[in-house]
Amino acid sequence: MADLLQALLEASGTPPPFPPNSRYHGVATAVRDTPAGPVVYLRRRFIAPPEAFALLHEHAVVEGDRLDNLAAATLGDPELAWRIADANGALRPDSLTATPGRRLRITLPEGLSGGIPGA
Repeated sequence: MADLLQALLEASGTPPPFPPNSRYHGVATAVRDTPAGPVVYLRRRFIAPPEAFALLHEHAVVEGDRLDNLAAATLGDPELAWRIADANGALRPDSLTATPGRRLRITLPEGLSGGIPGA
């Protein structure tokens, strides 16, 4: 039934539930039948290990850095801060900017290549 719902959404021209800059863009939905009726939910999002992301460059954290500002400056969109968190294997994104001097990996999206050779 989940595939049917996804096919209906795609065929109807309904926009995807999340915009392209969302970490959930492209994550499939599924349907669970409950006594109260069907419930649509997002399937689990799996994140590749940090070394699977092609490195663009590194950023040395300075006092006052925030991921949204780094994403705006390096990726062109503050809402892409989740990409920096994914590329650095962060479970708690705020921890990435807590220690000045820490090196953060700024990468291409998962599955794209063309970063720094040998990185």
